[in-house]
Amino acid sequence: MAPTTLIGMKTTTSPAGRTAKYMGYPIRVCELLSGLGGVAYLERAAVNNPQGVTKAKRAIRKAFEMQVAGLGFTLVELMSQCPTGWGLRPTDAVKWLEKDMKAYYPVGVFKDVSESKSDAPAKG
Repeated sequence: MAPTTLIGMKTTTSPAGRTAKYMGYPIRVCELLSGLGGVAYLERAAVNNPQGVTKAKRAIRKAFEMQVAGLGFTLVELMSQCPTGWGLRPTDAVKWLEKDMKAYYPVGVFKDVSESKSDAPAKG
């Protein structure tokens, strides 16, 4: 089980499925980090289709560019299907990610200081 495993998902270490009572809730990494100072860019992308892969590549490039420019901490969270671990056929895993994972972990930009002056670090 990973910190991002959804409630009810079965894994090797949670064969009956993840429960909030005993294992806690899944962690939304981008949402958690978005309120911290020094964070310049956060984006979540899914690589379950060609359009998602293209968006993920752009996000990764932007994160590296902002990091190199010294704007602050950057992170791109990627969602990918795992048919073997999920016990699904590959096509079903793609559909499950689209329907279930994205419902809990929406894709998009969570913070981008290059787009908003209010998020920019204070100078001086």
